[in-house]
Amino acid sequence: MLDVIIDLIHTSGLAAMTYKELIMIAIALIFIYLAVEKDYEPYLLIPIAFGILLVNLPLAGLMDPPMDGHPGGLLYYLYQGTDLGIFPPLIFLCLGASTDFGPLIANPKTLLLGAAAQFGIFAAFFGAIALGMTGPEAASIGIIGGADGPTAIYTTTQLADHLLPIIALAAYSYMALVPIIQPPIMNALTTEEERRTPMVQARKVSKREKVIFPIVTTIFVSLIVPSATVLVGCLMLGNLIRESNAVPLLANTLENTMMYIITILLGLTVGAKATGDLFLSAATIKIVLLGFFAFAVGSASGVLMGKLMYRLTGGKVNPLIGSAGISAVPMAARVAQREGIKANPNNYLLMHAMGPNVAGVIGSAVAAGVLLSFFG
Repeated sequence: MLDVIIDLIHTSGLAAMTYKELIMIAIALIFIYLAVEKDYEPYLLIPIAFGILLVNLPLAGLMDPPMDGHPGGLLYYLYQGTDLGIFPPLIFLCLGASTDFGPLIANPKTLLLGAAAQFGIFAAFFGAIALGMTGPEAASIGIIGGADGPTAIYTTTQLADHLLPIIALAAYSYMALVPIIQPPIMNALTTEEERRTPMVQARKVSKREKVIFPIVTTIFVSLIVPSATVLVGCLMLGNLIRESNAVPLLANTLENTMMYIITILLGLTVGAKATGDLFLSAATIKIVLLGFFAFAVGSASGVLMGKLMYRLTGGKVNPLIGSAGISAVPMAARVAQREGIKANPNNYLLMHAMGPNVAGVIGSAVAAGVLLSFFG
């Protein structure tokens, strides 16, 4: 009986577990805590964290490829949707169906805020080059600064697929931690008077404008940056389905059921690539730090552009909405709203912040297209 117990212990995951796997399991538990107890983007963090947990349980084999008669693990097959760049455009399709481009159409000046926030992408790109990384690797790392997980995944699968697990995890982790990372940057770069600035209600946008916008944007962006067509095209198709009001069942399916399904699959498979051997390395630390630098610079450049517009408009633009120029929709817009209310309880910035927020989605896709055209 004792021999059976000893054999069972020796063949269990406990005997095979290393310190790296223990660390990754601890990281997964921290992410779950932040998602459940602190409500930090649980739709993203819970599947990512559980993917990290599953892949670091020894001998489970959920990410094993098929070999020697073994069919392979479940997560290995699900990961193909991430690895082949299938899930990111589908997320963009769903995102388009759930996003109102009205604030951007009503106030086109906010395009400048979305464009300014993409500066973080190129700042991190040149930083990665300076640290000895190749052009494709630097481009993939820089996209983290757009705070757009699907765009980061799509770009990396095309340019540096060996970095995909690290970049995807960093991008989604920073997206989920927007409420923690952005406020100190926003408050450091703005004055109390600027944060109190009220903004007037934007004009009402007609249905015709909302229907024309995704069509014109798709044609324009695709002609200027063809490599961005997949992401921008899916985003605009989803939005056209939403704004046409002709197929409400499709719009509802994309906005709800399909969005949640793809988010679960994408988050779970992204987390499932975060093994201890891969994640706990010097290269990973370098990428995570560069990603944070890109994210911080993007947030700061958006706020600084907001300050410039505040000056040029005579105090009609609250600089806080510039932080929403990164494309973490609608998280960054919510943060701008929250910080604005702290300074002025009667301030309502959410819809104004949605303008640069959706501009940031388009901007990050275009920036990815530019980098793909150079290095793809």
